[in-house]
Amino acid sequence: MFQGFAGPRRVVITGFGCVTPIGIGREQFWEGLKAGKSGVRRIESFDPSAFDIQIAAEIPDFDWKAELNAKDRQHVPRTVPLALAAAREAVTDSGIDPNELSPEDKGRFGVVLGTGGGGLSFTEKQFGFWFSGNAGKGSIYTIPASTHGGLSSELSMVFGIHGLSHVISTGCTSSTDAIFYAAQHIALGRQDTMIAGGVDSPISPGILKGFEVMKVCTPDWNDEPTRASRPFSRDRSGMVIGEGSWIYVLESLGSATSRGAKIYAEIAGYGVTCDAYHRVRLEENGIEPARAMSLAIEDAGMSASDIQYVNLHGTSTLLNDRIETQAVKIAFGDHAYKMPMSGTKSQIGHPQGATGAAGIGATLLAMNEGIIPPTINLDQPDPNCDLDYVPNSSRSGKIEVALCNCIGFGSKNSAMVLRSV
Repeated sequence: MFQGFAGPRRVVITGFGCVTPIGIGREQFWEGLKAGKSGVRRIESFDPSAFDIQIAAEIPDFDWKAELNAKDRQHVPRTVPLALAAAREAVTDSGIDPNELSPEDKGRFGVVLGTGGGGLSFTEKQFGFWFSGNAGKGSIYTIPASTHGGLSSELSMVFGIHGLSHVISTGCTSSTDAIFYAAQHIALGRQDTMIAGGVDSPISPGILKGFEVMKVCTPDWNDEPTRASRPFSRDRSGMVIGEGSWIYVLESLGSATSRGAKIYAEIAGYGVTCDAYHRVRLEENGIEPARAMSLAIEDAGMSASDIQYVNLHGTSTLLNDRIETQAVKIAFGDHAYKMPMSGTKSQIGHPQGATGAAGIGATLLAMNEGIIPPTINLDQPDPNCDLDYVPNSSRSGKIEVALCNCIGFGSKNSAMVLRSV
C-alpha cells in the first residue's frame, strides 16, 4: 500500500498566486470562479480557421514584458513568464522575502513544478524558423528551453534560491504530484520552504492538430465557445485545451505558526495509482482512480465520510466523466451522494499538466471563503453522472476537509486531501 507523508513535520500552504483564463491573479481567479465565468474563446495566438477545433481557454491579457526583458523573451517558452508571474504573487502572499534569507536558508528553499507539454509549443515555433529559411530568428537555447527541467531553473535563478529545483511531468497529474513531492521534502526535513505548483501552455498549431487526431477535444462549439466545456452534461463532446499557472508556497506548520503566517490549508494526504491499461484511456471499472482517492484519505488518517467536498478532474469527455463518477461512488459509497463537487475545467478548460494545481487553487479558495464554485454548462446531466456537481451557480458551504482528484494520460491517478488548520 502506498503511504504518502513519511516525516515528522506537517506541511501547509501559506502563499498562492495564479495566471488563469478567467483572471490574472488570485482575486480575479476567485471572482471568475464564483461568477461561473468561462475562459473559453476563439484562439487568438494563431489563426485556427484551418482546424476543426478553433477554440481554447487562452489567457487574453497576459503581458510577457512585466516578467522578462525583450532578450529573454526570445529564449524561453510561454510557461516561464506564466510561472514567474504566479510565483511572484505566491511568494509575496506568503510574506517570505527570499532576498532577506541567509545563504543557509536559501539552500533549504526549493522549487518543484509540474508540467505536461512544458516547452513543446516553443520547440514547435523554433523548428518553424529553422526549417523555413528563417534560422536566424531561432533561439540558441532551443534545446535547454524545450526540456522540462529548465522551467524550475528559471524560478530558482529569479528568486536566488539554491534548494532542489525539479520538474515533474506525469501528464495531467503532473502538478498534483509536484506539490506532493515538494511537501514530502518539507515533511522529511530536507527542505524548509518550497515553491510548488503547475504551469502549462499547450496551445499551438502542432499541439492542436495532435489533439484533433486523438479526437478528444470538442469540435462542436466553435460558434459558442463559452458553452464548449461541459463536464458531466448529457451533450458533452470532448474537452477544451487551456493554459495557466497556479503556484504555491509550502512550509512546515511550525514555521508558519512561529511567524504568524496566513495558512490556506494543510496538505494532509496523497494517493497515487496507475490503471496500467492504455496510453490515454481509463479502464472503465474506475477501480484505480477510486483506490487513489481512498489511499489519500487513509494517508490523511481519515475516513471517506470526513470529506466535505471534491474537486473533480471532469474533462468533459464522454468516458472520463462517467468513469470518474463511478470511481467516486466506489471510493465514497453512500457518502458520494452527500457532498458537493465541482468540475473547474468547465470554466478554465484543461490546462494539461497544471490541472491538479488549478483544482487545488479552486479548493483552497472555496475552503477559505465558504463558497463552493460551480460546474457550468450543466443543464442536462448525463444519467450516468448523478452526483452533486454544484450545477451552474456557486453556493455557500463550509469546507474544512476536501479532496482534489486528478487523472492523467497513461491511466495515472493522483488524489490529494487538504485540511483546514
